[in-house]
Amino acid sequence: MEFFTGVKAVRLRSHLDKYLVADDNKETVRQSRNGSAQKGRWFVELVEDETHVIRLKSCHGKYLAASDQEFLLGITGKKKVLQTVPEKLADRNILWEPIRDGFQVKFKSPCGKYLLANGGTPPWRNSVTHDDPHSGSTVNWVLWDVEVVEVPEAGSVMEYLSSVSSFCSVPEEVMEVLSDEIPGSDPQSPVSIVSSVKSPRFSVVSTRSPRLLPKEVISFSYLHYIIVS
Repeated sequence: MEFFTGVKAVRLRSHLDKYLVADDNKETVRQSRNGSAQKGRWFVELVEDETHVIRLKSCHGKYLAASDQEFLLGITGKKKVLQTVPEKLADRNILWEPIRDGFQVKFKSPCGKYLLANGGTPPWRNSVTHDDPHSGSTVNWVLWDVEVVEVPEAGSVMEYLSSVSSFCSVPEEVMEVLSDEIPGSDPQSPVSIVSSVKSPRFSVVSTRSPRLLPKEVISFSYLHYIIVS
């Protein structure tokens, strides 16, 4: 909990070096390499009389919630993690217990499961569920790096959100595919000031463009983009 004392907003980075983001449909969440966008910021709310848990609110004003819905029909154990507006803030499914594990954090849901970043092929790719950590190669899938986002003191949260703009002219879904397919590339991101639990010092993440191959035609199943140098 010491990570979140006095913290207004955070980014959560998974073992895949992807960030927990709130989808534009204001319901689902996923992993994305572009954590600098608004949807990668989660506002921290401490809970009165329960100092061991927090709430995480998305840029859409909804809370990260551990639902009781199965992620896939017939697959037990892995439950959906959603954005939701509870009937009251006392609802248990929006409470997360941060548990320190070295320089990283696990987030335990009220039902005893953990926020888990899935890897692999679709439909698991980039998905986020809450589940029990398994042994072997997946045991670290519940570990998250916490990066503190500096929110200006002056102005409201909504004013801050509205002031953040995206400098990427290519749709984020396309950039996600490009960054996964081209080694060493990252989505274009604006300058932002962050700090990580791995280092107490603040660092500046500078804007950079993805490394794209010139005059290369990249095909997708749902659209075609021609990249010209």
